[in-house]
Amino acid sequence: MFYVYVLKSDINDSIYVGCTNDLKRRFVEHNNRQNIATRDKAPFQLVYYEAYRSRADAKYRESSLKRHAGSMTHLKRRIRNSWEQ
Repeated sequence: MFYVYVLKSDINDSIYVGCTNDLKRRFVEHNNRQNIATRDKAPFQLVYYEAYRSRADAKYRESSLKRHAGSMTHLKRRIRNSWEQ
């Protein structure tokens, strides 16, 4: 399985969208500051994830969320109760 995930920083409420084949491991790496892109924003909360059987599908969805503001806006509306906590 491949996962597209959304993290929310406890420091400044910024978001990070990523893709991985091991969600638990990747979440630990982010919170242990092992990722250069998110190092200064840790710790994080996992607010959302989607599972895909195809790596290509997961990468396409990750790209869509990162490149198209409307995709992220729509997702935030769908998970507004999880997002605001």
